[in-house]
Amino acid sequence: MKIRVLGCSGAIAKDCRTTSFLVDDDLLVDAGTGVGDLTLSEMAAINDVLITHSHLDHIANLPLMIDSVASMRKQALRVHALPETIAALKQYIFNNHIWPDFTQIPSAANPFLSFHPLQSGARLKIANKMVEALPAVHTVPAVGYAITAGAGCWVFSGDTERNPAFWKRINQMNVAMLVIETAFSNREKQLAHLSLHLSPNVLAEELDQIDKTKHFPIYITHTKPAETEQIMEEIQRFDQTQPFGPNVTHDIRWLRAGQELSV
Repeated sequence: MKIRVLGCSGAIAKDCRTTSFLVDDDLLVDAGTGVGDLTLSEMAAINDVLITHSHLDHIANLPLMIDSVASMRKQALRVHALPETIAALKQYIFNNHIWPDFTQIPSAANPFLSFHPLQSGARLKIANKMVEALPAVHTVPAVGYAITAGAGCWVFSGDTERNPAFWKRINQMNVAMLVIETAFSNREKQLAHLSLHLSPNVLAEELDQIDKTKHFPIYITHTKPAETEQIMEEIQRFDQTQPFGPNVTHDIRWLRAGQELSV
């Protein structure tokens, strides 16, 4: 699989785009502001969108993308998400006040958008890829995703804090790459805890739950732009010195918008 990083920031600024990943050419994982870098033909080629949760930085460009390419498509864009996420999108976005209800346009029988609920632990096939919804711990109902085309899995944590169930499942899988959030620096660890995000010290404790026989590259995402450099310095420090446990030995990298990853 080819994963194109459209956006991987926890907020906006110059050259900072919020969460969105294009898997091959037809599957979108979250629909943050990074979607705006796609051409019309690239947007029109997307048939399925996996949404981790309802927060704005992960769904901001979904309504705009549909509006941009609706006339170019012959079938509804399929959006897969938790029932609670779908309910929020219907109530607060596609409500004919903030944005048109594209599940009813141009008709209920032939809409531009269709919603497909899933639960944590659900597995579904999308084109040639298998997708599994993974547990996440956040301030709203949320999931992460594991995606594979038959070899190793590309795993995205979504927004989460301490998450034992996630690591239990990771240790059962053939993981080729992990993308995990670390939104705040250690100095903001209390804010990270209150908002159910990770900070570097907590990330280190979480990574120590990975089975010691497993080794795969780990990419850091969702850093706040004002703190990105400090967050990465703190992560590089524990990655080099390994003071938190014997399992924190993985290759830890900083994810950047525009990167292309292969799994």
